[in-house]
Amino acid sequence: MPSASLAANSPIRQLKDRLTRYSITLGGLMVLMTLLMIFGYLLYVVEPIFRSAKIDLSQEQPVASQAIAFGSDELNEIGYFVDRQAIVNFYPLGKDSPAATQVTLPISGAVVSDSKSGATLALGLNNGRVLLAQPSFSLDFSSGTRQISADVRFPLSEPELLIDLQQKPLDKIALQIDEEQTSVVALTSDQRLLLTRLSAEENMMTEELEWVSEQLEFNNTPEIISEILLTPDQRLLFIRSGNQLYVYDLLSDEFDSPLQLLDINQVNADVTTIALLSGGSSILVGNSNGVISQWFEVNGERGRRLTKIREFNVDGSVKQIETEPSRKTFAVLNETGQVSLFHSTSEAQLLSYQLKINAQALRFSPRNNGMIILADEQINFYHLENEHPEVSWSALWQEVWYEGYPEPDYVWQSTSASDEFEPKLSLVPISFGTIKAALFAMLFAVPIAIAGAIYTAYFMPSRLRKVVKPTVETMEALPTVILGFLAGLWLAPIVEDNLPFVFLLIILIPVAIVLTALAYHYLPAALRSNINEEYSVVFLIPVVLLVAYGCMWLSPIIENGLMAGDARTFISTELGIGFDQRNALVVGLAMGFAVIPTIFSITEDAIFSVPKHLSNGSLALGATRWQTLVGVVLLTASPGIFSAVMMGLGRAVGETMIVLMATGNTPIMDWNIFEGMRSLSANIAVEMPESEVNSTHYRVLFLAAFVLFIFTFFFNTIAELVRQRLREKYGSL
Repeated sequence: MPSASLAANSPIRQLKDRLTRYSITLGGLMVLMTLLMIFGYLLYVVEPIFRSAKIDLSQEQPVASQAIAFGSDELNEIGYFVDRQAIVNFYPLGKDSPAATQVTLPISGAVVSDSKSGATLALGLNNGRVLLAQPSFSLDFSSGTRQISADVRFPLSEPELLIDLQQKPLDKIALQIDEEQTSVVALTSDQRLLLTRLSAEENMMTEELEWVSEQLEFNNTPEIISEILLTPDQRLLFIRSGNQLYVYDLLSDEFDSPLQLLDINQVNADVTTIALLSGGSSILVGNSNGVISQWFEVNGERGRRLTKIREFNVDGSVKQIETEPSRKTFAVLNETGQVSLFHSTSEAQLLSYQLKINAQALRFSPRNNGMIILADEQINFYHLENEHPEVSWSALWQEVWYEGYPEPDYVWQSTSASDEFEPKLSLVPISFGTIKAALFAMLFAVPIAIAGAIYTAYFMPSRLRKVVKPTVETMEALPTVILGFLAGLWLAPIVEDNLPFVFLLIILIPVAIVLTALAYHYLPAALRSNINEEYSVVFLIPVVLLVAYGCMWLSPIIENGLMAGDARTFISTELGIGFDQRNALVVGLAMGFAVIPTIFSITEDAIFSVPKHLSNGSLALGATRWQTLVGVVLLTASPGIFSAVMMGLGRAVGETMIVLMATGNTPIMDWNIFEGMRSLSANIAVEMPESEVNSTHYRVLFLAAFVLFIFTFFFNTIAELVRQRLREKYGSL
């Protein structure tokens, strides 16, 4: 005893103890620090999407004459405005910008109206003509330095286009132009509404594009026309007459017969202005009481009808609504000079800014990072910081009524080929897909893994256990990409072609095992004594094989007799259940196979580690092995079993490759076992390589990673708390 005491108190032993304690503590702190760094970095990337919009005055430009149109180049280096004399005035917006210049437009009459479509400006003249011009900006590096210059180009072969053969003044005009077609709708001074359509056709001889003109006159329009708007696809025409909105389809044979007539004003208020959102699918209506309503077509019993969807509010009467060129953001200028910024999809007010000038009109810069505001005698340029207007709590986690959808819904659709695409960034479908995939995997894996672990640790002979346990644990070394590959290309077609066989197998094998156990239990004692009980499980192998053969034999009989020879068609048509080849059933089988080794190994160790004196004491008191297992062993091992289940769940939640390759990766919300899903991890793997760095899409993917991190952290924390509670409760056994 003295020698042991001296050894324990020796300086070398104490040094080793301290080094070990410090090393373990340092390792734990480093793990905690790593988690905090991951947590912090995710927050660092995600935080900008929740910032509010900001606006700062950058420059004030005096205006000598009244401006009728204004804007800037894409780089916010040159601004321009057009006055009543059809002079385009270019002026610098920065210190290094070129000096101010002027370009006089070749007009044959006086300007009486104006309109704009993208970069193209239309000036309505008092002789029935329209001048189309585009302020253009070019970069030159020939001198060794970067130089930007401004000029005016004309998109058509001739600057002016004759609209009214009677040469009456054009009081109002609406323009839309693209590479193949140009449409101009004009209201003359004698209240005639004219449509001029130019189509580009290729000359077979010269292979050059020639513009073919078509002119039509409306015969069925309201007496008073307050505003006219034309959608970018040049199909729909909106005419506001006071508080009423007339909708026309210009591509139909009866183009001048209204498709729909709506009262669009608020109760006890009058309509002050209307505007089209980017893409032209939605129309915004401003009212004298400060309410802005959004309308778009919804498919119903009577076809697609314009329907009021949502409202936004400002203080005071709405003076102007200006929409961004390529996003669903719009600015509202009220009668008191307050500018409010909204985003229609996120339903969020992004900004409210009180101007100190008597603002008459406003415009966005081409890249949405600037705002030009016209006052009485000056044009002010404001720098606008509004990078991520699409994101809000409601857009991420609540139902949103998207353009063209019949009702509000949870949708993830981050990209499209259209420039006017409305991003749909709801995290609900992919979070649901994560839970769905994990749930079906756990339903398959937990019973098999825990039952197998109980038998292996408590009933199986040691020699057989030494073979079975390492074999099952070796399964965990299989790469999940291989499992996903096999599940998607091999297992999914087999399941689709043999659906009755798969379900018979799932139902009948457990039943056969239970019946075999009952039969063994009721065998005569003399016969049962000749069977080695520890190796009785071997008798289940032929039973399982026989049942599997029986299921395979019954499968075509059931399919031909009850399902008209095609189980998939029967499920889709007769039962009305959607069916995808790569579905939740395949994911459950494949991912369950990947999760089983984790749950099995930890559960088996927990049961096998129960002190032998506890089970021996129970047996000595007369309890059977099953009673001892249920009343002593499982209770003592319950903390470890619960930890095994939660670790398996954590792995299922974070699994990527199996879900990526064994499902259709469709972000839908349906518990149907025959349809697929898209999980958070698979979504990140699919879309992160294609996302633009620091874009809204990029940061929302990091937010999805943060949500996945929270999921796993939550499950692990709950597992640890429950494990500690179970250990305290049953640790005294």
